[in-house]
Amino acid sequence: MVDEATDSEDHKKKFAIIREVYNDENAHDHFEYELEKALDLECQLIVIEPTKLGDETARWIAVGNCLHKTAALSGLAAIVTGLMCDDKPYLWASFGLTAAVSCGLYTVSWQFDPCCKYQVETDTSKLPNAEVLAVLGPSSPTFLVRKDDSRRKILHSTVTALALSICAWRLYQVFK
Repeated sequence: MVDEATDSEDHKKKFAIIREVYNDENAHDHFEYELEKALDLECQLIVIEPTKLGDETARWIAVGNCLHKTAALSGLAAIVTGLMCDDKPYLWASFGLTAAVSCGLYTVSWQFDPCCKYQVETDTSKLPNAEVLAVLGPSSPTFLVRKDDSRRKILHSTVTALALSICAWRLYQVFK
């Protein structure tokens, strides 16, 4: 069961609560369907009461965050080592390859997933809709807050492109 509230300004949903109500043996499938519906509606806050679904969703978001951070940090490492350690191609090439693979995986498997627009929020004082806490039961739900991820995509894509450019330039210097 999903509880919803609408925003009068832009008619987008402010929040959705996926209630942990077991009506039949397909309850988990119903919870997943309700989560997909809330993600498609672009709710600003999604509260997931079923523990299993909340944990699965939090892990999936962590995978996307890991891919982003790996691409950005490996790219930065490739840039720095490519500019400073021209005599160690195994170092900057490894970082460049890691950045390219991570950025590629993020681009192919993650950026079009609706979960990439959300982050898990553990601090309830930072929730955009404090009134949601009043209607929650005694469970410990997972809170998903919608965030703008365009800067994230631009950052790791730009860093990876620059890292690959420096790696290509260094490889050209090595083999010329």
